[in-house]
Amino acid sequence: MPDHLRIRELNDSFRMGRGEGQIVVTPGIAARNDVWEIVQQVRKYNSFDSGNDPYGEGDFGSIEVGGQTIFWKIDYYGKDLASGSPDPADQSVTTRILTVMLAEEY
Repeated sequence: MPDHLRIRELNDSFRMGRGEGQIVVTPGIAARNDVWEIVQQVRKYNSFDSGNDPYGEGDFGSIEVGGQTIFWKIDYYGKDLASGSPDPADQSVTTRILTVMLAEEY
């Protein structure tokens, strides 16, 4: 059974810029002039509830910037990035990927 609390701790640390992982922005985000502002809002995000965070892992959120809805999500890959992580609660076998996208790119 996944350790949701540990996954949440790792996700929060990564999202806030203190943990390991990679950030990916979609073409719609990359074309904007406010990418840095968007990333900063994702880092500060703390509006988790049962609707957007049913497992308590803090791996998805939605923000509004410049009148547009922007989604972000964290996925868990193995260190080789070729498959899913065998244990997202274990940082030694997991690479976190934070994807930031326009809602219509989801």
